[in-house]
Amino acid sequence: MRKTILTAAALCLMAVTGIYAIYNSTVTEPVCELTASVSYDVNPFCKAIMQGDIVTVKKLIELGVDVNEKSVGLTPAMFAARYNKAEILQVLIDDGANLKLKSDRGYTAKKYAEMSNATEALAVLETAMKS
Repeated sequence: MRKTILTAAALCLMAVTGIYAIYNSTVTEPVCELTASVSYDVNPFCKAIMQGDIVTVKKLIELGVDVNEKSVGLTPAMFAARYNKAEILQVLIDDGANLKLKSDRGYTAKKYAEMSNATEALAVLETAMKS
Protein backbone atom coordinates (compact mmCIF):
# COMPACT_ATOMS: atom_id res chain seq x y z
CA MET A 1 0.00 0.00 0.00
CA ARG A 2 2.82 2.34 0.90
CA LYS A 3 4.50 1.62 -2.45
CA THR A 4 1.33 2.47 -4.33
CA ILE A 5 0.93 5.78 -2.51
CA LEU A 6 4.60 6.68 -3.10
CA THR A 7 4.35 5.75 -6.78
CA ALA A 8 1.16 7.75 -7.23
CA ALA A 9 2.71 10.73 -5.42
CA ALA A 10 5.84 10.53 -7.59
CA LEU A 11 3.75 10.40 -10.77
CA CYS A 12 1.67 13.37 -9.65
CA LEU A 13 4.82 15.31 -8.79
CA MET A 14 6.35 14.57 -12.19
CA ALA A 15 3.13 15.50 -13.97
CA VAL A 16 2.82 18.79 -12.08
CA THR A 17 6.50 19.58 -12.65
CA GLY A 18 6.13 18.87 -16.38
CA ILE A 19 3.01 21.02 -16.66
CA TYR A 20 4.70 23.80 -14.70
CA ALA A 21 7.72 23.65 -17.03
CA ILE A 22 5.52 23.82 -20.10
CA TYR A 23 3.41 26.63 -18.60
CA ASN A 24 6.44 28.76 -17.74
CA SER A 25 8.39 28.14 -20.92
CA THR A 26 8.79 31.19 -23.09
CA VAL A 27 7.85 30.91 -26.71
CA THR A 28 9.41 34.23 -27.61
CA GLU A 29 12.73 32.71 -28.62
CA PRO A 30 12.73 30.13 -31.39
CA VAL A 31 14.29 26.81 -30.58
CA CYS A 32 15.61 26.39 -34.07
CA GLU A 33 15.80 29.01 -36.78
CA LEU A 34 15.31 27.85 -40.32
CA THR A 35 16.35 30.13 -43.08
CA ALA A 36 15.64 29.29 -46.67
CA SER A 37 17.16 31.57 -49.20
CA VAL A 38 16.22 30.49 -52.67
CA SER A 39 16.68 33.00 -55.39
CA TYR A 40 14.23 33.04 -58.25
CA ASP A 41 15.49 35.98 -60.26
CA VAL A 42 13.59 36.04 -63.50
CA ASN A 43 15.40 38.12 -66.10
CA PRO A 44 13.79 41.40 -67.25
CA PHE A 45 12.88 39.98 -70.67
CA CYS A 46 10.84 37.16 -69.15
CA LYS A 47 9.30 39.54 -66.59
CA ALA A 48 8.05 41.70 -69.47
CA ILE A 49 6.58 38.56 -71.06
CA MET A 50 4.81 37.55 -67.85
CA GLN A 51 3.36 41.06 -67.51
CA GLY A 52 2.18 41.05 -71.11
CA ASP A 53 4.29 44.09 -72.01
CA ILE A 54 4.61 43.47 -75.74
CA VAL A 55 6.22 46.88 -76.41
CA THR A 56 9.10 46.11 -74.05
CA VAL A 57 9.41 42.57 -75.42
CA LYS A 58 9.71 43.87 -78.99
CA LYS A 59 12.19 46.55 -77.93
CA LEU A 60 14.39 44.04 -76.12
CA ILE A 61 14.34 41.75 -79.16
CA GLU A 62 15.41 44.72 -81.31
CA LEU A 63 18.25 45.33 -78.86
CA GLY A 64 19.46 41.76 -79.35
CA VAL A 65 18.00 39.69 -76.51
CA ASP A 66 18.24 35.95 -77.21
CA VAL A 67 14.69 34.61 -77.60
CA ASN A 68 15.88 31.15 -76.51
CA GLU A 69 17.89 32.12 -73.41
CA LYS A 70 16.56 30.40 -70.30
CA SER A 71 15.66 32.22 -67.12
CA VAL A 72 15.14 30.07 -64.01
CA GLY A 73 15.08 27.03 -66.26
CA LEU A 74 12.43 28.25 -68.74
CA THR A 75 12.74 29.79 -72.18
CA PRO A 76 10.82 32.99 -72.99
CA ALA A 77 8.38 30.94 -75.10
CA MET A 78 7.65 28.79 -72.04
CA PHE A 79 6.87 31.90 -69.99
CA ALA A 80 4.56 33.18 -72.74
CA ALA A 81 2.85 29.79 -72.97
CA ARG A 82 2.51 29.38 -69.23
CA TYR A 83 0.98 32.84 -68.76
CA ASN A 84 -1.18 32.60 -71.91
CA LYS A 85 0.47 35.54 -73.68
CA ALA A 86 -0.45 34.42 -77.20
CA GLU A 87 0.48 37.66 -78.98
CA ILE A 88 3.91 37.74 -77.34
CA LEU A 89 4.35 34.05 -78.08
CA GLN A 90 3.73 34.74 -81.76
CA VAL A 91 6.35 37.53 -81.69
CA LEU A 92 8.85 35.12 -80.13
CA ILE A 93 8.09 32.45 -82.73
CA ASP A 94 8.45 34.99 -85.55
CA ASP A 95 11.85 35.97 -84.14
CA GLY A 96 13.14 32.40 -84.01
CA ALA A 97 12.04 30.89 -80.71
CA ASN A 98 12.85 27.19 -80.66
CA LEU A 99 9.68 25.41 -79.53
CA LYS A 100 11.43 22.05 -79.23
CA LEU A 101 13.63 23.19 -76.32
CA LYS A 102 12.84 21.67 -72.94
CA SER A 103 12.86 23.30 -69.53
CA ASP A 104 15.10 22.11 -66.72
CA ARG A 105 12.15 19.93 -65.67
CA GLY A 106 11.87 18.41 -69.14
CA TYR A 107 8.76 20.21 -70.41
CA THR A 108 8.24 22.04 -73.68
CA ALA A 109 6.37 25.33 -74.16
CA LYS A 110 3.39 23.31 -75.39
CA LYS A 111 3.34 21.26 -72.20
CA TYR A 112 3.39 24.46 -70.08
CA ALA A 113 0.43 25.81 -72.09
CA GLU A 114 -1.45 22.55 -71.55
CA MET A 115 -0.73 22.46 -67.81
CA SER A 116 -1.84 26.10 -67.45
CA ASN A 117 -4.97 25.72 -69.58
CA ALA A 118 -3.61 28.51 -71.76
CA THR A 119 -5.92 27.96 -74.70
CA GLU A 120 -4.85 30.95 -76.82
CA ALA A 121 -1.17 30.17 -76.39
CA LEU A 122 -1.81 26.51 -77.14
CA ALA A 123 -3.57 27.46 -80.39
CA VAL A 124 -0.56 29.59 -81.42
CA LEU A 125 1.83 26.76 -80.60
CA GLU A 126 -0.16 24.17 -82.52
CA THR A 127 -0.35 26.43 -85.57
CA ALA A 128 3.39 27.11 -85.41
CA MET A 129 4.25 23.44 -85.07
CA LYS A 130 2.17 22.51 -88.14
CA SER A 131 4.06 24.90 -90.40
